[in-house]
Amino acid sequence: QVQLVESGGGLVQAGDSLRLSCAASGRTFATLTMGWFRQAPGKEREFVAGISWSSTAYTDSVKGRFAVSKDNAKNTVYLRMNSLKPEDTAVYYCAAGRRPTTDQTMGAYDYWGQGTQVTVSS
Repeated sequence: QVQLVESGGGLVQAGDSLRLSCAASGRTFATLTMGWFRQAPGKEREFVAGISWSSTAYTDSVKGRFAVSKDNAKNTVYLRMNSLKPEDTAVYYCAAGRRPTTDQTMGAYDYWGQGTQVTVSS
């Protein structure tokens, strides 16, 4: 079992930056695939970014603005978000998968955090 706790969300203005953190416990962190998803009101949850060993993946709308990284010594995955836009407003969820994967679907992930709200005002 893996427990995930996100932090770092908040209310910012367009163009600002935020860094989300997700602390994991309960399993060898280095072997986990870690992902970030988001869900805006009235919309489906969507993949944002993921990291599996040294490979990273991003949805097109955040490429060049967001960066995912993983600190195995701290059992923590980060999502650095730059040049935030109002359309980035959503609840952001951290997810962990037991298998190495580049799959960007929710089904590839086995564990989920409770989410952290990110609101970007125009």
